[in-house]
Amino acid sequence: MNDQSTVIAAALGEVGVRLKRLRMQRSVTLTSLAAATGISKSTLSRLETGQRRPSLELLLPLAQAYHVPLDELVGAPEVGDPRIRLKPRNANGRTVIPLTRQPGGMQAWKIVIPTSKTEPALKSHEGYEWLYVLSGRMRLVLGDHDLVLGPGEVAEFDTFVPHWFGSTGDQQAEVLSVFGGQGERMHVRAKAAKQRNE
Repeated sequence: MNDQSTVIAAALGEVGVRLKRLRMQRSVTLTSLAAATGISKSTLSRLETGQRRPSLELLLPLAQAYHVPLDELVGAPEVGDPRIRLKPRNANGRTVIPLTRQPGGMQAWKIVIPTSKTEPALKSHEGYEWLYVLSGRMRLVLGDHDLVLGPGEVAEFDTFVPHWFGSTGDQQAEVLSVFGGQGERMHVRAKAAKQRNE
């Protein structure tokens, strides 16, 4: 067996342990997991004990049921250079730099909006967007609102509302955009601790 085969066999050998740990951490029964994935209880049990070799057709529904990337189940070893090579592209005269690599789910971009007077062309579509102005000033037309946002200001909105964002025409703007295509919203979990001795 060559080195690569050994690495693959070792990764696959740990899948059952990961599956059982995930299920226990989430307090999920084999019965409810079988109902959610369409995989029989006996197959799920054999996967967890290592008696059944994991396959893509079994792991994909499990990854979906647990809402985790497939490589988290497999424990795929890190390969190659860990640096992300961001490839900017031009979209409607703007420079768009993707900050997420996985398709689907929440997507993030850095958008550089050049100084140019553009007539707003409002659009609406499924989703939810969160915009944070890093530098410059950005114009946002959202329904009946016509706003100008500066550095540190944030806007979030349902993209079913007709909207457009772009340049104010005065200066370039850099914007961080987080978009959920199925209407996913960002969840802020950190809150300031209350003073105990007030």
